[in-house]
Amino acid sequence: MSKDKTYFEPADLANFGKITDWQETLGNKFFDYYGEAMKEGALTVREKALIALAVSHALQCPYCIDAYTSASLKNGADEEQMMEAVHVAASMKAGITLVYATQMMKHTEKLTM
Repeated sequence: MSKDKTYFEPADLANFGKITDWQETLGNKFFDYYGEAMKEGALTVREKALIALAVSHALQCPYCIDAYTSASLKNGADEEQMMEAVHVAASMKAGITLVYATQMMKHTEKLTM
């Protein structure tokens, strides 16, 4: 594999709409739900794009990172806001990992008492 080739193909993002080709009913239901969730509501479209950008990083989806970087910029977020959103996601992911240490600690105490 060349240094410029990865498993992730950025051009594939443009084909996401084709998920309806193999299962139209469920694909359309997803897009309807997604469209409703992402439109302006109690949160602005900009806020939703920043949340999606943070989640994209936490779940490590390169397609989503590209899409929500673009969406965040398009909807008025700046670089500092986007990076802060990513740091929020990173701190949450770290905290979520670390909170499981309480299970390890309880189990260790049970085994060593």
